[in-house]
Amino acid sequence: MSTSAHDAEWMENVTYDELQVGQSQQLTRTVTQEDVRAFAAVSGDINPAHLNEAYANETMFKGVIAHGMFAGALISALFGTRFPGPGTIYLGQELKFIRPVRIGDTLTVEATVKEKDDVKKRVVMDCVVSNQNGEGVLKGVARLMPPTEKVRVRAVNAPQIELVE
Repeated sequence: MSTSAHDAEWMENVTYDELQVGQSQQLTRTVTQEDVRAFAAVSGDINPAHLNEAYANETMFKGVIAHGMFAGALISALFGTRFPGPGTIYLGQELKFIRPVRIGDTLTVEATVKEKDDVKKRVVMDCVVSNQNGEGVLKGVARLMPPTEKVRVRAVNAPQIELVE
């Protein structure tokens, strides 16, 4: 799939038949304080380890950490927008949180096709999220029902969120 500026306006999926065992795709994102605050707002998870620096400095992590499920949400973003992309049905996910994610970390999500079930048209994906140092922060296995028909759809910008305390 091309990565030109024009193509960035479009999302194109990878169908079940196009997927191959061992095939993978990545998504990269740097975690900001605004991401953590917005995730707290939409999830309702206001744990002070994520939002209160004084409290977080006294924890075993010695500082504010991002929500573990923020990294999990990035896996979902990869599946829904790129690989396999539009039309994918997310059936299940097992996650293991390995190390904390801090504000400023650049996370790389990688999903790799582990298994294909030709009868049910389903796939199992190995998922790994690593930080900028190559250290795994999360790993897991996802079960998906990829699209069976090719789709190319115009990308829609996410709504902007204004955080007010």
